[in-house]
Amino acid sequence: MLEDHKRTGAYYNACMQNRAAFSGKVVLDVGTGSGILAIFAAKAGAKKVYAVEATDMAKSAKRLVAAQGLEGTIEVIQGVIETVEIPEKVDIIISEWMGYFLLRESMLDSVLVARDKFLKPGGALYPSHARMFLAPIRSNQCRQRHHDFQNSMEGWAEFCEDMKQYYGVTLECLSEDYRKEQMDYFSYTAAWTDVHPSQVVGSAACFKSYDLATVTLEELKAPLKATFNMTVLEDGPVDAFCGWFDTQFKGSPQNPVTTEVTLTTAPDPTGATHWGQQSFFLHPPVECAEGDVLACEIEVVRRKDNQRLMDVMVKHRIEGKAAPGKERVSCFHIE
Repeated sequence: MLEDHKRTGAYYNACMQNRAAFSGKVVLDVGTGSGILAIFAAKAGAKKVYAVEATDMAKSAKRLVAAQGLEGTIEVIQGVIETVEIPEKVDIIISEWMGYFLLRESMLDSVLVARDKFLKPGGALYPSHARMFLAPIRSNQCRQRHHDFQNSMEGWAEFCEDMKQYYGVTLECLSEDYRKEQMDYFSYTAAWTDVHPSQVVGSAACFKSYDLATVTLEELKAPLKATFNMTVLEDGPVDAFCGWFDTQFKGSPQNPVTTEVTLTTAPDPTGATHWGQQSFFLHPPVECAEGDVLACEIEVVRRKDNQRLMDVMVKHRIEGKAAPGKERVSCFHIE
């Protein structure tokens, strides 16, 4: 992730272009990893930085901090934020907590725990706000995934024949389970994609926004539900919905930034961030005309078997000049 200059550069700019907000402040870096964000905060003028990391990466962070000559300012603490203690309240919490489609991995939970435990009243979070988007796209990957599914099933049939011919073992009783597994992967699992803006064929909808100073852990854990419309901008099929997010660095009302910075993972002609976009492929594609409106409802929930992963359901129908189209329900996993 250090090689992702859009990501690293956004955090660097948020710190270095807002030195007045960091000068003389106490900062907490949640999930410091290599320690790079703690280093940015120290270089921006923080008088003390507590850098908390749950894994053995904390040892590397300590070495990196020492190599910068910042061990007098940055204290690396190995432990989970839910149980560690630090000796004072902090003015700023900085963290790179975002996952695919913003919420995968659920690391924001830990940031909110840290906020409630350690942030002074009126303190700032970096980033301070986050937004989620969805847009209709046209992607040849939809056709490719269907082709890959067919190839997988043909490969299975050949494997079954070989097992029967050479070893006298019949595997046909497993074929239906294998088909369901492959169908689930190729048709119902969202994919990391690097979408070019030219593939976006409709208006993007911001369907959820978070103010990290006020959102509660209970709100975050509850199913995310939203309704929104997307206008189709050209004739032809829509074969996927593309999801992304952005985060904004605004500081707090009591300690605002002088220069706002936005980190976006939207489709970009220069290429994707390491988060890319999550594409949700539609089987079959939806035929649309310019000016049609895709009326959508979305629900994003945490997986019961793994709270770090997500299930996404999108109900969608076309509202055009002709009679409204039939509502379809598309369900996906974010692995």
